[in-house]
Amino acid sequence: MVSSIKRKSVASVEAPTVKRRVTAAAAEKPSKQPKAQPKEQPGDQPSDQPFLRFTHSQALRKQTLKVLLALEQSDAPDEHRADLADIVVTLMSAGMDFYFLAPLKQAKAGFVIQQSANLGMVGVQQLMGGVIRNIIGRMERPALLSVCGSIRSMML
Repeated sequence: MVSSIKRKSVASVEAPTVKRRVTAAAAEKPSKQPKAQPKEQPGDQPSDQPFLRFTHSQALRKQTLKVLLALEQSDAPDEHRADLADIVVTLMSAGMDFYFLAPLKQAKAGFVIQQSANLGMVGVQQLMGGVIRNIIGRMERPALLSVCGSIRSMML
């Protein structure tokens, strides 16, 4: 049975919202304030393929952009590996909360189910966090810049 459930903010977590693609007609409307356009990446073009994305808090967006810019402009991007890994882990956690834990809470799945899910997600996040840090910690400049480009393309 399919039902429509309105998303509510979770007090302890900054609740991200679903990002929707703008149609070509809506994109052509002039805006009041011109926005600085980032350099286009190969994956920046709208896709006809299905997708799922979420928006994150302004604070996390600001921190993400700060790390990406520092890494991209650095002569030694490997000095920013740890910061990039931390941002990737934080974004992963925010996405898992949004797509899995928040819907459980909204569905009123029950205390035991929600606590089991929370415990499982903590384990997954710890395991994946270690893997992500290990992998990013070994990357060289081209791979680090590729990860930055991927994150930027998802932020459009």
